[in-house]
Amino acid sequence: MHLISQKALTEFWKVHRAAEAPLRNWSRAIRRGTFTNLVELKASFGPVDYVPIAPRGLHVFNLGGNKYRLITSIRFDKQRIYIRNILTHADYSKGDWKK
Repeated sequence: MHLISQKALTEFWKVHRAAEAPLRNWSRAIRRGTFTNLVELKASFGPVDYVPIAPRGLHVFNLGGNKYRLITSIRFDKQRIYIRNILTHADYSKGDWKK
């Protein structure tokens, strides 16, 4: 898959140093993989949730032992994954990202 954009990941781990390894591992696995649906994502990444908001919905990855949430928009047909937001678990729980 083509990852858009790595910059969001690096900006997040500059602030949250412990997030660097899980985000690097995730991005490496995404770029090396070809995924056609949510079932395939879950087979590779474990807990991935589909949230039916926005035009195509969002996919939320739990990373770093449930410490971080990576919110993405995925175009399976074009093999593109867009980073929408990266949050700590506490910030994700507030729900502001849904707006």
